[in-house]
Amino acid sequence: MRYLIVLILTLLTSPAAAQNWEDRRVFNPEGRTSLRIISSTDTAFFAPLIEAFIAAEPDVSVEYLVTGTTDLDQRFRGAPQSFDIAISSAMDLQLKLTNDGFALRLDNIAHPAWAQWRQSLFAFTSEPAVIVLNREAFEGQPIPRSRQALIEALRARPEVFRGRVGTYDVRQSGLGYLFATQDSRASETFWRLMEVIGSLNAQLYCCSGEMISDLTEGRIVVAYNVLGSYAAARAKYQDHIEIVMPSDFPTTMMRTALVSRRTKSPEAAQRFLAHLVAYQSTETEDAPALPPLKGSEKGAIRGTIALEPALMTYLDTLKRARFLAEWENALIQK
Repeated sequence: MRYLIVLILTLLTSPAAAQNWEDRRVFNPEGRTSLRIISSTDTAFFAPLIEAFIAAEPDVSVEYLVTGTTDLDQRFRGAPQSFDIAISSAMDLQLKLTNDGFALRLDNIAHPAWAQWRQSLFAFTSEPAVIVLNREAFEGQPIPRSRQALIEALRARPEVFRGRVGTYDVRQSGLGYLFATQDSRASETFWRLMEVIGSLNAQLYCCSGEMISDLTEGRIVVAYNVLGSYAAARAKYQDHIEIVMPSDFPTTMMRTALVSRRTKSPEAAQRFLAHLVAYQSTETEDAPALPPLKGSEKGAIRGTIALEPALMTYLDTLKRARFLAEWENALIQK
């Protein structure tokens, strides 16, 4: 009896035990080989890619688990043996996982040097950060096409935008933190915009999906720095949504994937990564909703965040603390 109690407690506290996920789906549960993928990408975007893989690999079962970028990093670090593959839009956190020895090196995957790191971390999409607007809030007014123009529009009519502008809570969102740090490096306009948004009682979010949902339902009318692919998927069915690619400077991230060094199925995981890279390189009608990786052997498109050690600069404890303090001063105005 004592042994049974200890076993139950062990299972309940194990990182591999059942946990709360934003979404969980098992593809081809009868497969003899299992892959467990932890990801920050919504299942709807990734399902076609997994289904195409299983069509070619009918003996493989895939468990797909969705969570936020920061939570993903923490869970993976805490139990790398519990997952075979990690997929995230937070490039900096993924690069640090790789640099810290959590990723398996895959030498037989051909990929441009700028789109991979030490044959262990592989980029497979190019996705811009965009501004999403509710056109009805700008009726009779010009649509702002740059950050500076957005600042001027918000200052001109604060009564329209108070409490109705959304952006990431960078204290919680790994992707939001990545976009914010990269924007701050590019221009001081970012900090002026944050101060204006903060003065309007900004609404803070964990992720792009929630921000866009609130915008489509009218709770906010401006969403800053959301993922372009998520916004485009909603805009197909929402006539009042305007997607703006800021004209002053672009910020484009590359979604990345790695195989856990502690994977229990290294061969199947490697085949999945090879499939992922190849599938996202095609631009056919059957391609998934996720945008392809854009660039050439010479390099990525302009404005793409580079996969390089400098990406980890703002993950330094002191630098992160300073950045968050400045961000809180701008956004959370009392």
